[in-house]
Amino acid sequence: MTRIDFHTNITDKLAYACRLARKAYAARASLVLLAQDAAQAAALDEALWSVSPTDFLPHVMAGDALAAHTPILVTHLADSALDGLAQGTMLINLSSSTPAILDRFERMFEIISTDPEDAAAGRKRYAAYKRQAYPLTHHVANQP
Repeated sequence: MTRIDFHTNITDKLAYACRLARKAYAARASLVLLAQDAAQAAALDEALWSVSPTDFLPHVMAGDALAAHTPILVTHLADSALDGLAQGTMLINLSSSTPAILDRFERMFEIISTDPEDAAAGRKRYAAYKRQAYPLTHHVANQP
């Protein structure tokens, strides 16, 4: 069963997701970054190119011809764009919904911002995952 880690109180979801992607890539994990929409996916794609001056995070959009051979995929389409690809090790959910592809991954990170609407949607997903008996952890960012 997929392990779900909630990271809440995040002030910059894209920067946070990039840091998690860097850690996943360093651990040789395959990773899918699920954006809210096409605009956020494009911003995430751009942000991954500039994580740091010394890090290279090989990534493509999920529909790219190299997607099957690239360790980090970016998409806003949770279903059809990932058909035919190998199961991933990790999923980072930046969207406000429960991914239909959740069970294809060993681990999922739910990134919840400080925005009240995003936090409320995150609480609903947490409760739904808990009812389904997923193993959950919760990390609150920026706490002493």
